[in-house]
Amino acid sequence: MFRRSCRVLRSISRFDWRSLHTKAPPQHEPGLGLSFELSEQQKEFQATARKFAREEIIPVAAEYDKTGEYPVPLIKRAWELGLMNINIPESCGGLELGAFSGCLIAEELAYACTGIQTAIEANNLGEMPVIIAGNDEQQKKYLRRMIEEPIVCAYCVTEPGAGSDVAAIKTKAEKKGNEYVINGQKMWITNGGKANWFFLLARSDPNPKTPARKAFTGFIVEADTPGIHVGRKHQAISFLLAEMAMKVELARLSYQRAAWESDCGRRNTYYASIAKAFAGDIANQVASDAVQIFGGSGFNTEYPVEKLMRDAKIFQIYEGTAQIQRLIIAREHIGKYNN
Repeated sequence: MFRRSCRVLRSISRFDWRSLHTKAPPQHEPGLGLSFELSEQQKEFQATARKFAREEIIPVAAEYDKTGEYPVPLIKRAWELGLMNINIPESCGGLELGAFSGCLIAEELAYACTGIQTAIEANNLGEMPVIIAGNDEQQKKYLRRMIEEPIVCAYCVTEPGAGSDVAAIKTKAEKKGNEYVINGQKMWITNGGKANWFFLLARSDPNPKTPARKAFTGFIVEADTPGIHVGRKHQAISFLLAEMAMKVELARLSYQRAAWESDCGRRNTYYASIAKAFAGDIANQVASDAVQIFGGSGFNTEYPVEKLMRDAKIFQIYEGTAQIQRLIIAREHIGKYNN
């Protein structure tokens, strides 16, 4: 339940996101035609980001990947170098750079570590709704502070049951007097545990028949608002384990069906090929996920998962490759309808 500090933005879904590009700085002199030549300012930002990536991110990226620790020192350093908050308007003390400059910086940082790059660039995601839909007071209050100190914000849209399908959001906002009370749960929120404030999307119209473009309202929520509870990390591991468990159980069922058909004295070519192809693919997926769970240590020979990943590959190759199994499955499947 969030009270008091929620600042309502106009419904984001009603805005033309093309407005982002209305103030992009010219990239070339008038009359010269289309050009991707970088301006001197862009070259400077690119060089700064590249140097930062090579000299400061790469040397520590593996350790952050291994420990899962939030890269606070790197966030502060990126802020000092002017590589964060690049879209904030000049009226709020920002540089108001265009999308092209942002892409140049993002590419250089991602070269070093996409995870750290995401943490650095996530501010832009949280800030953009305020830039587009916030009033002058909101912009100065929430965007100016991003320029004044190395803090982060977060973009809170994804939920356990709503990711790409934004219309499925269940978080509700109810207006009570002059306040809004928001109830719901968000997940996969980059910078969520460290954010100074959040942009949050919630359903403000309880009528399920209301079109998505009218049903939601954007809010600015201070991180210290009473009622906010930051859950334990990334639930990502438990969910990943659950996915792995489901895949293993389905692979087990596939080989058991093939064996059962054989024990019943029936031709089991179709089921055997499905079991071989599916279980082999699952073995590789699960082994890869196991390496991912261990982070940097997953590649270390002191841990068993890298061997599991190497061992799993053979199941897609020997006794009939995964591709051959698919040819057999297709032939058997089509054959059932040609007889």
